Amino acid sequence: MYPNQPPYYDNNGYQPDHNIYHTQGPYNVYQTYPPPPPPYVSPMPQYLPQVTPHQSVPANHPTSSKTWISFSRKTLLCIFSTLLLLVVAVIVAGVLCWYFLLRCERKCGTSSTCVQASQWCDGTAQCPNGEDEAYCVRLYGQNFILQSYYPPKSAWLSVCFDDWNSVYGPKVCQAMGYKSTYSGYFLEAVADFQGFVSVNSSVPFVRLYTSIRPRDSCPSGKVISLRCIDCGYSSKQAPSSRIVGGTVARTGDWPWQVSLQIRQSHVCGGSIITPEWIVTAAHCVEGSNAMASAWTVYAGSIQRSSGQVFFVDKIISHPNYDTETKDYDIALMKLKSSVSFSGNNIKPVCLPNEGMSWTESQSCWISGWGYTYQGGSTSSFLMAANIPLISSTVCNSPSVYNGIITSSMICAGYLSGGVDTCQGDSGGPLVTKTNNLWWLVGDTSWGSGCAQRNKPGVYGNVTVFLEWIYNQMQVYT
Repeated sequence: MYPNQPPYYDNNGYQPDHNIYHTQGPYNVYQTYPPPPPPYVSPMPQYLPQVTPHQSVPANHPTSSKTWISFSRKTLLCIFSTLLLLVVAVIVAGVLCWYFLLRCERKCGTSSTCVQASQWCDGTAQCPNGEDEAYCVRLYGQNFILQSYYPPKSAWLSVCFDDWNSVYGPKVCQAMGYKSTYSGYFLEAVADFQGFVSVNSSVPFVRLYTSIRPRDSCPSGKVISLRCIDCGYSSKQAPSSRIVGGTVARTGDWPWQVSLQIRQSHVCGGSIITPEWIVTAAHCVEGSNAMASAWTVYAGSIQRSSGQVFFVDKIISHPNYDTETKDYDIALMKLKSSVSFSGNNIKPVCLPNEGMSWTESQSCWISGWGYTYQGGSTSSFLMAANIPLISSTVCNSPSVYNGIITSSMICAGYLSGGVDTCQGDSGGPLVTKTNNLWWLVGDTSWGSGCAQRNKPGVYGNVTVFLEWIYNQMQVYT
């Protein structure tokens, strides 16, 4: 890789077994097929400079003499034009300052529309797609603390146990995009909570954020901890030996892992986050792979084409996804039928909550049916490997990826190489265990080669995508 050049993309979407349905991405460093002949190069230059020709005056064209009157008129006209331009510039600058500094207090998602901070989560949608009313309740930290956005303070405040009713839990979870509630329980309030809200029981409860009142203290000493889904459980015990450089997974180790296939051929991996939703990579489902009807989801087995079969109803890629840089490389699949979590082999992984941060060198796990070595073929059995996170500072250093890692990406692996995701692992999970639960840190996105020195794997940073994920779950519930 050369400095300041775009990355080589390991996982370019659909790379099936047996050459059944092959499409080639722009930088397929995993390609196992014979290289194509070099393209014909024309001897003519491909790009000609656009040079403006000289505007000549005909030889016999009469010209007027520069009299004092014509000079004065030109001078006055120049002064007037300059003053007019200055006035226009001042007006435009004033409008822009008013729009962006005063009026545009909150921006509506990916659109250019702006609303005032006091209008955010006020119960009335001002944004074109209702973004200002879509993310007003959240779960915070590893203990799932329930918080509501309070516009007068422009702050997220924890929900006090006082005036809480058990019927509120399912309503809150359904409003967030979940179909059912797993459990609700209470935690002791901690000293660093800055303000509280509680449910205003004197008004009908419709939505949490429109049914609250502020409190300076929480008399009960307890806040609400709400879990909307029974996630993050696995039969995986202590880490074993350390997909390239990995080992065959055991049944139940990674129960959220699915194989995403087209025409019975494995294409990408994915992670179950609810009975209806799968997280994968946007580059897996771009172009001709964007048709939901083309996909089949296999879940509940470590064998690539075994287990329960599900069909896809809808595919949603992140609107900011960049096919060249792989920025915002995440997509959601909505299933036609719900997954049952009755056994131990199919379970959801936990989405990280706001306020959860991952530390450099934090131990994570990758899993998938991808190539077991660069230039190889997909694995028949699910493979897994233990790798640490790498800070963006290190990953953006000149010797690694030289500044092309964005905030929507997270790096993991060993700079010495040897253990990595590879072709066919795209979209699959990067997970970590915290507070006895497994959390989805990232989705497999790209890399330069497989397990090469100074070229660790790059993953979509799921924490950055939380608001977007919940918005889609709400819209398509």
